Amino acid sequence: MKKVKVLVLRTAGTNCDYETQSAFELCGATVERVHINTLIEKKDKIFEYDILAFPGGFSYGDDIASGKILSNEIKNKLGDEVKKYALSGRPIIGICNGFQVLVKVGLLPSPELFKQISTLSYNDSDKFECRWVYLKVEKKIKNESNCIWTRNLPDIVSLPVAHGEGKFIPGNEKFLDELNKNNQIVLRYSLRDGSEPEYPLAPNGSVEQIAGICNGKGNIFGLMPHPERYVFTLQHPAKEGFDSKYGWGKVIFKNAVDFV
Repeated sequence: MKKVKVLVLRTAGTNCDYETQSAFELCGATVERVHINTLIEKKDKIFEYDILAFPGGFSYGDDIASGKILSNEIKNKLGDEVKKYALSGRPIIGICNGFQVLVKVGLLPSPELFKQISTLSYNDSDKFECRWVYLKVEKKIKNESNCIWTRNLPDIVSLPVAHGEGKFIPGNEKFLDELNKNNQIVLRYSLRDGSEPEYPLAPNGSVEQIAGICNGKGNIFGLMPHPERYVFTLQHPAKEGFDSKYGWGKVIFKNAVDFV
């Protein structure tokens, strides 16, 4: 059987690409870290891959705003190809800085519209926040997530966050209502019992504690927490995982590989 191929996109300032590569490889995929200049030179190369990942970091130093320069570069130089890739139904994930890119390039919440509707802005604390948090996994369709990436997860999981601009702000109330109605809100910051948290376990002040969203079809997933930093149980300070060896992050990557 042909192995699932993953493209991990990188550029100046990307610093979570190796961890993202390792997470996918742990799930049996073949992974290539590809610089955006390579993709721009050979645009159709993107269609050689089954999964596209935008890893975390500080692309281009997060000048102007987090992910803004990279999202403009993608939109202006790879827009047609990236939109076509997204509409094909292939899995796409954006983690932290990658989530910021997905939102600002317009792949989330809707690749069909392909324009920026929402944003991720400065944390309410006005500083970089780095800690483990609890997340409520939304399950509204036959007690399962609408997002292919978060299937088979329990109601509450724990992942680390590390960001300065993670406050999710919808464009307006109508857009927020549509996200809820269409089951596109995937993760919310919570307490361990599922109740609403306060700072610091609500690390950024996101509207409705939103930590991750997907598109309507569920193949495109953006989240601020870092699943690639929790693929082994021993990476958790309390050693919380789905078994004695692996952490909840592995389930997220394995879901996409299995889907392909």
